[in-house]
Amino acid sequence: MTPYTRGLHELGDGLFAFLQPGGGWGWSNAGLVASGSGESSLLIDTLFDLRLTREMLEAMQPLTERDPIRQVLNTHGNGDHCYGNQLVPADAEIVAAAGAVQDMQEVPAALMAALATAELEDKNLDAFIRHAFGRFEFDGIEMRLPTRTFAGSLSLDVGGRRVELFELGPAHTRGDVIAYIPDARTVFTGDILFVGGTPIMWAGPVSNWLAACEHIEGLDVDTVVPGHGPVTDKEGPRQVRRYLEYIRDQAVERHRAGLSAEDAALDIDLGPFADLGDAERIMVNVETIYAELDPGHHRALPPELLARMGAYLRRRGR
Repeated sequence: MTPYTRGLHELGDGLFAFLQPGGGWGWSNAGLVASGSGESSLLIDTLFDLRLTREMLEAMQPLTERDPIRQVLNTHGNGDHCYGNQLVPADAEIVAAAGAVQDMQEVPAALMAALATAELEDKNLDAFIRHAFGRFEFDGIEMRLPTRTFAGSLSLDVGGRRVELFELGPAHTRGDVIAYIPDARTVFTGDILFVGGTPIMWAGPVSNWLAACEHIEGLDVDTVVPGHGPVTDKEGPRQVRRYLEYIRDQAVERHRAGLSAEDAALDIDLGPFADLGDAERIMVNVETIYAELDPGHHRALPPELLARMGAYLRRRGR
């Protein structure tokens, strides 16, 4: 069992996970696949700011001096998985799904820096920004975008070692990718999996995300490294799938009853999932499910969704 403590953890077979407890907003995981031949390694994701990414790369240095980072995978376009890209070697190839690049361009670090330092008039939005992102440093980040994009699947050669990439989005975001290492029976899932925390469905549809969980469950793996939370096994995707099915069914009932997405999210009893972290994400999840149920649904924009989550937190004294 890999301990859930901050830092670099050896998984075996030349694989490593960099973990950041407790996995909430911005506290993402990353990984390293070393060839073991002295030729190269693959870095799976960078972190939310430069300080955190430097600390991670320093922890990996004894490994990457032997197997230099030649390739980087951004599992998707959220900043906590790509804002540190500028710190990887200049000659490294950065790989992502095309949808991830679109997300990176729409939410650059400069926008996060402006939000984190502004005095926002909307108190709910202000409360959420400070709660979720107040501990990170977005100044000085220069967006370094992927140099190679793909759709569907892609096989990478990491110093003679095969790593299979599968695009399973849109789900959490527009372009979600997992990295499967067959010879180590291990998969890095990015934010297709949140373990111990509430998944957040920025893109959807929920049907795609459920299919993504089933895809992971069908792989020949023993070790599953989520985008957030502790290292797990196939129970990880099963837990996420159960949450998504529950919220989908609850949202469908309230959609049929004529409730708005916001009122439906507030009305849902989280039941067996009440102990998951970041429960406020239900505000986004129900909005996304409503958009899937009704193509004519006028979907709320991100600032409104962030404000709704802030209101959810304030109601609960956070």
